[in-house]
Amino acid sequence: MCRVSDDVPLLDELMPWAVSGLRLGRAWVAAPDPAALQARWGVLAGAEGAERERLFRPSRARSTALGAAALPGQRAPSTARFADAPGPCPEPVRALLAPFDEQWLLPDQRLIDSARPELWRVLDGQQLFVLEGPEPVPAAVPEAAPASGAASAPAPAAALPEPGLQVTARLPAGRLGRIRPLHRRPGGAEPNLAPGLLPLLGARFGGWVTPQDVLCWILAAGRPGPRGYGVPLPSDPGRWRAGLELGSRLLAVRLRGGGGAEPPRLPGGRRPYVRSAVTGWPGGIGYDAAAETLVLGTGTVSPVPAEAWEYGAPGGARVLEAWFAARCAHRSPEAAGLEAVGPAVWPQAWTSELLALVTTLALLAGAAEERAAFEPGPLLPRAELAAGGVLPPPRWARRPASVLDHLEEGPGGQFALL
Repeated sequence: MCRVSDDVPLLDELMPWAVSGLRLGRAWVAAPDPAALQARWGVLAGAEGAERERLFRPSRARSTALGAAALPGQRAPSTARFADAPGPCPEPVRALLAPFDEQWLLPDQRLIDSARPELWRVLDGQQLFVLEGPEPVPAAVPEAAPASGAASAPAPAAALPEPGLQVTARLPAGRLGRIRPLHRRPGGAEPNLAPGLLPLLGARFGGWVTPQDVLCWILAAGRPGPRGYGVPLPSDPGRWRAGLELGSRLLAVRLRGGGGAEPPRLPGGRRPYVRSAVTGWPGGIGYDAAAETLVLGTGTVSPVPAEAWEYGAPGGARVLEAWFAARCAHRSPEAAGLEAVGPAVWPQAWTSELLALVTTLALLAGAAEERAAFEPGPLLPRAELAAGGVLPPPRWARRPASVLDHLEEGPGGQFALL
């Protein structure tokens, strides 16, 4: 495997514009169930005085006494102070809250400590976000599998995974690391790539190179290192094509049908199905290794390969267990106020999400060895990138583009000027 050396360009150089993650400030503004968010809004808007303030959970950045601008691209119920005019509940938007965990978010800047409007301005059907931070990895499957039935113990502690990349077509709204949009403007315009990179690669490989091609190569060949996340660029057209083929498969799996990609599927006979429905509320999640069956109370899903069950996050927590825990958070004894508002029975839509998640983890685990063994071959010298004006990227490339082509409503109904 290619090691990251001082001659290898960094992701930070090839995708210069990066944004810090959203800081929600209060957990109740996001949830796995959109109906729960609408119910929470109703409770908050119907409360008055000190009770509304208690439910809101004010911070230094946000309180019911402060107004805020409308988020770009969203219909704000109001930009006045929440205490004066809450307005109708905004339509929840799909967001990535944790690795592989898509939930819902109330798109009202009055509720979010730091909403990163620059991300909302470029959020559309053409956009993809690269997240540079810790990522779950497939763990070695232990010889003694967990017992079936009740929720199993956390995965055995193993060596911490290397920092990696995630890619999503959803708004990244959790603690997911630095966010690098693929495009600097809406509509897939102006790639967030070092100026001159696409023409240089196109001339080298004898064809048109797109921003998504570069992203696919990054997924196939990028590796973490002491200097940062390195992206070795090949000099051989054959290796470039091989990397694009591998990276395009990895991208399709990660997007799970988002961003215009086809939903990934396992081969026939290995696709997970609901063998028995979840009724009521499952008391836990477990795994029967012998039967390759995921157990959620009365519900069972199979076949689920052990590699998908063991797919873990830094510190040993399994992705599937973390996903289940997030959907039970409102039932926790520690949940209070609006965070305790949630569905009384297990929504059927969550079981469908679970099937898609199992498929994603199984496919990524199956491709892990191939990706680890991928070699970019002879590398494009850094000096050639510098001579072509690609490196270092100019300072303006690290700042968001001016994308305002219409008025944005600011606090109190005034219009923002950008």
